[in-house]
Amino acid sequence: MSKGVFYKTKEEIELIRESSLLVGKTLAEVAKIIKPGITSLSLDKIAEEFIKDNNAIPAFKGYSGFPNTLCISLNSHVVHGIPSNYILKDGDIVSVDCGVVKNKYFGDSAYTFAIGEVKPEILNLLKITKESLYKAIEVAIVGNRLGDIGDAVQYHAEKNGYSIVRELVGHGIGQNLHEAPEVPNYGKKGTGLKLQEGLVIAIEPMINLGKKAIIQEKDGWTIRTADNLASAHFEHTIAIGKDKADILSSFDYIEKALNKNNLQ
Repeated sequence: MSKGVFYKTKEEIELIRESSLLVGKTLAEVAKIIKPGITSLSLDKIAEEFIKDNNAIPAFKGYSGFPNTLCISLNSHVVHGIPSNYILKDGDIVSVDCGVVKNKYFGDSAYTFAIGEVKPEILNLLKITKESLYKAIEVAIVGNRLGDIGDAVQYHAEKNGYSIVRELVGHGIGQNLHEAPEVPNYGKKGTGLKLQEGLVIAIEPMINLGKKAIIQEKDGWTIRTADNLASAHFEHTIAIGKDKADILSSFDYIEKALNKNNLQ
């Protein structure tokens, strides 16, 4: 057993699943209304109401002083964007990161939305970032190592000409939003913590169209790319499994809502 890492029982994993699925359902509420002309703050309010209506607490609100329920990061913003009166416009991309706590256990997931007509090179960044998340999940099995997860993300992103943010990483999750171990999106196969059953982690590739360098905005929260080029972010909470990982969060609710939105 690794120092500082809390391994979860099957019962605890089910509680984390409940919270993580609620995150997916919350992001689906966002997906139903996200479009040009809406403010990021209005998305935040809908998410907060939905979480509370489902007997849960927004995990991010008040966390280290963060003022809102959602982290909403636009275009060149990587993560930790603060919802505002900014009006979404055609061609924007929006990373929406959400966490909840229910029955004392946390769930955490993020999805990057394309608003209206988005440039093909930006859509490809979203596609590769999401693919890199699933490639990491494929190797998140008993006997592999943390370095295998990072390597899977890094290889797929860099092979396609993108760069990996180094300073921000995934994390363990359970009765705390952020637990050991850190889960970098880069790494070397066969290195790092050995993956065992009971380990629950949030894997969250943050991948840039341009260079990997980032800077923090003056608000003390928002992280953006130093070259102001686009960045994408997708995140799942997963439990390590013997033959395959168990994805505790879900994009299904989000994508059903988006497909319905596009058909209207």
